[in-house]
Parts: sequence; C-alpha cells; structure tokens
Amino acid sequence: MVEPKDSGQITYSKIDEAITALKDIKPKERDSVSDREAIRKMRRYIEKLTSDKYGYTYDEVSEMLKGLGINLSGSRIKYLLGEVKKSSRRHQKTSSSGNSNTSENPGTENQQKVEASSSAEETPVKNTKSKSKKQQPAAQEQEDK
Repeated sequence: MVEPKDSGQITYSKIDEAITALKDIKPKERDSVSDREAIRKMRRYIEKLTSDKYGYTYDEVSEMLKGLGINLSGSRIKYLLGEVKKSSRRHQKTSSSGNSNTSENPGTENQQKVEASSSAEETPVKNTKSKSKKQQPAAQEQEDK
C-alpha cells in the first residue's frame, strides 16, 4: 500500500491563493435538467401552442417533444405547467410585497374586501327604508370586528 505524500506546509498565502481560485470558479453546465425546469424554460411556447389560437392539445405537444427526445406525457406537461405557474405567482407575490404601492397593513385590504362583499349581499333589498336599517347593524358588526 502506497502512503500519500505529505503536501508540505500550508501557509496563509497558499490559503489566500486557494480561496481566490475557488471564488473564481464558475458553476458546471449540466447536460440534463429536471422535468420541471425543462417545462419552465418552454412554458411560453407550450402555452402558445395550447392556446385557442393554435389549438394543440397537451398530448400533441407531448408527441412533438418525443420526436426531440423529451419523453413527457401530455398530462405530465399540463401538471408541470400548472406547478410552474403557481411557483411564479408565489414568487411575484413575495417580490411585489416590497413595493411601496402595496399597503403596509394587509389586514386592512382584507377587511375592505369583506366589507365590500357584505354590502353587495345586502344590495338586492327593494324597500329603501328597510335597506338603510338593515345595512346599519351590518356596518356596526364590521366595525366591532
């Protein structure tokens, strides 16, 4: 059995050189990507083909991709496309929360939506006198909450 040679002493200058060299290394390019990543990259094109204008089904898109060596069923493509959409919506929501245009108190926005929906439910009342009386207690309930 051969013993490994001693690399000698490691000096601080060697460590600094090694750190610099390691920092400069770029990530390796991979030969393959996950199904999800592939669909994420092809998303716009798949959505275009499956739109009403083009009229292709997910199974037809699947057949086209099989000819290129990408073996995904139509249902798998549809599922992954939905997952990609969800994750991009979540990402947009979290990135837009830092905008100054959004309210700093999200509870206030929800409360306004609840008030709007509760007043919309009471709108069909025909008698104007009873309408104002019925809306008043509902408004007080919202304020109490």
